[in-house]
Amino acid sequence: MTEEKDETMEKYMNSPIKEVITAFPAVGKILEEYHIGCVPCAVGTCLLKDIIEIHQLPREEGQEMLARLAKVIYPDREIELPEPTARRQPGGLPRQITYSPPMKQLVDEHKLIKEWVGLIPEFLKDLDLDSPQDCQLTLEGVYFIRNYADKFHHAKEEEILFKSFDQNLDIIKVMHEDHENARGHARAIEEAVGRKDRQTVAEHLIAYRELLTEHIRKEDEVLYPWMDGKLSIRQVGDLFSKFGVADEGMDKGVIQRCLNFVTDLKRRLQKPRKEV
Repeated sequence: MTEEKDETMEKYMNSPIKEVITAFPAVGKILEEYHIGCVPCAVGTCLLKDIIEIHQLPREEGQEMLARLAKVIYPDREIELPEPTARRQPGGLPRQITYSPPMKQLVDEHKLIKEWVGLIPEFLKDLDLDSPQDCQLTLEGVYFIRNYADKFHHAKEEEILFKSFDQNLDIIKVMHEDHENARGHARAIEEAVGRKDRQTVAEHLIAYRELLTEHIRKEDEVLYPWMDGKLSIRQVGDLFSKFGVADEGMDKGVIQRCLNFVTDLKRRLQKPRKEV
């Protein structure tokens, strides 16, 4: 009897999460309660059994979540649960995230990106594309997206970090897709500035902000800690060395221009606009 139960549960544990959510919508709601964003994910082929490991829930929390999922899938049966693989923090404390040096470098680069996306709502309030100054400032925002966020930061992920892992991993595919969507927003914004189409500029800047905010959260809280747990000390050192080479190859003037953009934009938004 026990073997039959386990086999039945194994069917769903080895199923893509999107298929499970489609069959049992309440599963998606439970995952969201544990800050696991599988519902809006565009790929959704991660197996249910991998969710806890990737998201590194504390052991008790993972077991609690699995019990709730089992009740949704089998409301009239008692199901023997698999043992979660996530590690428990000493003393039952909330998980404290620590990063290896290369991961910490990427997390630190996120800070400037978050500053820019955090300024977008205020930037849009008085945006006037009939103003050459505002057009140029918007294009500087696109320059930042393409050069700091993409060529400087995302390139290190795609060309170095991600290549240390199986490219067919669903979480890697999700990150690649996010990067491509970000590039699409940058193209759309640039084209809309040329047409002086303020509505389209605003739509894509807000969409970029939402995308990068969630993307960075997934990396800082889920992907990077999970990767750190998989990398050997030698691999960590190799990544750090390759990141250094990539940084040296980046034009320092480009990085400074991006830093200046965020600094100048913050200063500009703090000042009241002059009456025309």
